[in-house]
Amino acid sequence: MKLVTYLKEEHDRLAMCVDGILYDMDSIHPELPTSMAMFLNYWDDYFPVAQNAEQRIKSGLKSNVYTTTLADAVLLPPIPFPASCRDAYAFRQHVEAARRNRKMDMIPEFDQFPVFYFTNHNSIQGPGEIVCMPDHFKQLDFELEAAIVICKPGKNIPAADADAYIGGLMIMNDISARTLQMEEMRLNLGPAKGKDFATIIGPMLVTLDELEAYEIPCPENHTGKAWNLTMTCAINGIQVSKGNMQEMTWTFAEIIERCSYGTQLFAGDIIGSGTVGTGCFFELNGTGKLTDDHYQEQWLKEGDVIDMEIEGLGKLTNTIVKDESDFSILALKK
Repeated sequence: MKLVTYLKEEHDRLAMCVDGILYDMDSIHPELPTSMAMFLNYWDDYFPVAQNAEQRIKSGLKSNVYTTTLADAVLLPPIPFPASCRDAYAFRQHVEAARRNRKMDMIPEFDQFPVFYFTNHNSIQGPGEIVCMPDHFKQLDFELEAAIVICKPGKNIPAADADAYIGGLMIMNDISARTLQMEEMRLNLGPAKGKDFATIIGPMLVTLDELEAYEIPCPENHTGKAWNLTMTCAINGIQVSKGNMQEMTWTFAEIIERCSYGTQLFAGDIIGSGTVGTGCFFELNGTGKLTDDHYQEQWLKEGDVIDMEIEGLGKLTNTIVKDESDFSILALKK
């Protein structure tokens, strides 16, 4: 099932996407909710009803209730008001390359447990414009990731049980202002201002039943579902990144186990995978300079169009826009 949140009469509206057509949830069944938050909070009740309604649509029994098309809708983030947002560090290739490019050895703790940080859940955005301040443009970067949303509350969730807490998968772009990020992390705290202004998810939430054909065994000595899903990112129509979700060392189930230890996860919590190998300019620039003395660094700039695609999850498109303000916090340093 493909779930979309879009703008309708100045309000967020939950819809099901079938063959590029959006169907408002309450139009296909009177018991279904109009918001993603309500759907997630009562997942076990609503999901089977929605599945049945989807089959009726595909069988041609509900074709008269469609609202609009995916192409014509003003899409919002699939989870417009997440309860929280964590981002993990699951792709070994990215971690190895980023450390190698800084002349650092691979950190052994990466293979001992999955790590994550909290980012600003109030800065979650969907497709469309990403408004950036002047300091953000000092080494502005994309990060190609996947993300999940939690669909029922839980605490101390074992990895063996954790896939049942995943509502679905979506694309995530963890936009990063590297100059701000690197400065603050020298103080061994963060990332904070380098990350908290925009995290992009979308264009839809794809439930796990929709992805069964892509399932593969997870890495040896690991636990949880894994998927063979090609991931790409293009800037202004030129592909700059390509990877695959099967390259995740840590599964989302294992990340959930870590995140839920001693604390409650809630329906609507978002958890990102971390950056896929080659999935950001920070890594690409470092590798390029190691192999080519004449390599020219790349960073995002005003007007750039970012197209991220993950097989089965759609395409997430954003445009970089400059804020009208010229205020700089880098200029305030003592």
